[in-house]
Amino acid sequence: MPMPAEEVFPQLLDALRQRGGAVLTAPPGSGKSTRVPLFLMQNFGGTILMLEPRRVAARAAARYMAGLLNEHAGETVGYRMKNDSCVSASTRIEVITEGVLTRRLLNDPALSGVSCVIFDEFHERSIHADTALAFCLESRLALNPELRILAMSATMDAAPLCRLLDGPCVSAGGRLWPVDIRWFPCRCPALAADGRASGELLSHVARAVRKALAEEHGSILVFLPGQGEIRRVAELLNALPSGISVLPLYGELSPSEQDEALAPAPVGRRKVVLATSLAETSLTIEGIRVVIDAGLMRTAKFYPALGMDSLCTERVTQDAADQRAGRAGRTEPGVCFRLWDENEHLLPRRRPEILQADLAPFLLQTLSWGAQPSELHLLDMPSAAAVEEACQTLEMLGAVHRIHGSMHLTEHGRRLSELPLHPRLAHMMLNSGDNLQLASWIAALAEERPANRNRDIRTCLSHAYSQPRLRRAASRLYSLAGGKATLAPGLAEHEEASAGELLSLAWPERIAMQKSPGKFILASGRLAVIPEDDALARENWLAVAALGGGTQGSSVIWLAAPMDGSSVKKLHGNRITEKNIVCWDSREQAVLARSRLLLDHIVVEDIPLAASECPAGDVLRAVLKGVDELGLSCLPWTEELRQWQARVLLMRKHGGEAWPDISDSALSAAIRQAAGQPDYDVMECWLAPWLTHVTKKSQFAGIALDKALHAFLPWSLRQELDYLAPTHVTVPSGSSIRLDYTQESGPVLAVKLQEMFGQQTTPSICGGSIPLTLHLLSPAGRPLQVTKDLIHFWADSYAQVRAEMRGRYPKHPWPEDPLNAMPTRKTKRALAISDQKEKKNAH
Repeated sequence: MPMPAEEVFPQLLDALRQRGGAVLTAPPGSGKSTRVPLFLMQNFGGTILMLEPRRVAARAAARYMAGLLNEHAGETVGYRMKNDSCVSASTRIEVITEGVLTRRLLNDPALSGVSCVIFDEFHERSIHADTALAFCLESRLALNPELRILAMSATMDAAPLCRLLDGPCVSAGGRLWPVDIRWFPCRCPALAADGRASGELLSHVARAVRKALAEEHGSILVFLPGQGEIRRVAELLNALPSGISVLPLYGELSPSEQDEALAPAPVGRRKVVLATSLAETSLTIEGIRVVIDAGLMRTAKFYPALGMDSLCTERVTQDAADQRAGRAGRTEPGVCFRLWDENEHLLPRRRPEILQADLAPFLLQTLSWGAQPSELHLLDMPSAAAVEEACQTLEMLGAVHRIHGSMHLTEHGRRLSELPLHPRLAHMMLNSGDNLQLASWIAALAEERPANRNRDIRTCLSHAYSQPRLRRAASRLYSLAGGKATLAPGLAEHEEASAGELLSLAWPERIAMQKSPGKFILASGRLAVIPEDDALARENWLAVAALGGGTQGSSVIWLAAPMDGSSVKKLHGNRITEKNIVCWDSREQAVLARSRLLLDHIVVEDIPLAASECPAGDVLRAVLKGVDELGLSCLPWTEELRQWQARVLLMRKHGGEAWPDISDSALSAAIRQAAGQPDYDVMECWLAPWLTHVTKKSQFAGIALDKALHAFLPWSLRQELDYLAPTHVTVPSGSSIRLDYTQESGPVLAVKLQEMFGQQTTPSICGGSIPLTLHLLSPAGRPLQVTKDLIHFWADSYAQVRAEMRGRYPKHPWPEDPLNAMPTRKTKRALAISDQKEKKNAH
């Protein structure tokens, strides 16, 4: 039966012949993944390569096309993917997965013998597809001008891609049956606190399956974000009626298990297929007419703080939701139950992986291709910060060096690029020495993102030995890395003892040292935790392969292996630095001096030093740090010094910037600058010259603070200060009274009222320009009046003060006319006795 895509074959062929590139948009079920390659094979010589993002879809598409030719896969149509291939000398169409295409381009940039490359499901925008497309464009431009490039999708915006390919968009119709969208929202949060699908949502999925089985006929396809959720829902459905099979479908299943999920249900039976997003496109599951969409998907995102990609669970995008719903209308009218609220807003399409994934593999491939990232023809250019992060990772592995701002592969980097692995794992294998077999198993296990939740990778390895696909992957890697014998089917416990050392080669920044049981500090400086009841929680050293979750300041260790301190020094000695640490210990309130061996942020060894063994400038800076932490009040201030400080600040306020700023804020700022800036000459700080031999707070009392402060003023200003802002003034009684310069109102003269009799004008300083604030005191020294206008006080307020005070202090003079009274600090009786003595002396 003709498929809708076949209607546009003439336009498609014309576009590819004339322009060399085109975009084909067509709904799911139009035949673009199975009919287009066969049509192009009939019209172009050479080999047709079709890139399929997912292994299950690649294998299924190849087998389906082979069946249309009445052949088996591996004859005219075959497939090739990591650790599995089915091709022959007669194969004309190869359905390949993403990493395989990139590797083929690096090995043969001209793609010799290839006439057309098809990028199927390009809307998924994987970083591998973007990279391979950029390489193909360069190959067509420089090496293989006859190479045709076709991108196909059901849901993407074709215009930007058409501009990149310099080709037209060809649109085909579809033959989907109508799908009835029904909303069956879960009223509980879809995500749990750990970022995974909540238990409430998974229970709701099971309820939706039972509802669909009761209300609808046909088999059911359930979309879930990952393997863990698939297993949980399968457990919740273990009591379904007989005649209903529950089958999982995800990439890590064996081919036979995948085939069982894809095959039609036997006559009289129904099936419930629990699938990840791999079932969205390019894959027909026989007999499905009901879709249940949990509304979540897994996305790989790069987290710089972790230095790795981490799978996160997110709400599905609108284009993916539409693709999922379309699965229900492939063979007859169908139904799609969406388990979220109808009014919930979804993002229109998924974010390109190149904008959020770990770019280290991409950068290694690009440099192997002979280009800088900015030179590639990419649909979306990664950020400079993300490229720099990737470059730093490759530099740490010794794979990249920079020449005049450009990045170039080292010889080691070229060897890394030859292995079909993440650069970290390739680096581990090439440096594994006699442990190559163990490294091969670890690399195969790490590449597969094991679902096993045991945190000790050695336990994960014991499970991996029994998995044929992992055994094939490990054997292939062992051979590619130069293994001379056959890979052992499993390793003994003593052979696995080096697992931690190997992991530390791949993730050197995630070497971890225990701070307390279950709490570790990574070489990167980040904190990491592990449950205290885990066997790894009490290891002194761990090599960590996978991190995730946790709080803002720490991560949870997901996969690790123990190692010992001697191995750290042996393998990473070139990264260990010796550093004398001189700092202020806030707890001891003293200078702490240590000689430390540092692996980045981990203190490998810590030996005490005497402060006298350290550079004097470092000790001074540490003491100043202590002063800054404790505040200026920790210094030996006296009342006299505070008054002197206030006198200088008064002169600065009224006399200008010739007078230094010695306010607490300015003094503290100078100390903070000297303490916090390593390139600042610490001796320039005003306090530093007076801290010789001071190393702890208890010695602060001996600091010559008066000399440190007086050094701010040259001799000429010191003389001017004493003249313009004297410490004392003489009042009418003859007393010399100290002024208080620390009050906010200005300099204060606190004097007994009787000592000011006869004084008409308010006393002043600074050549008469600054009047003193008078605190007129009672005979007992208590304030009676505060004024800056003495003559006004005598005229208006004195009479009232006299009336109130003369009865309280009858022994002291309270004359009616204070301006003509004798100033005195004596009582009436003392004055009388003094008068008698004077008269007697006069006779």
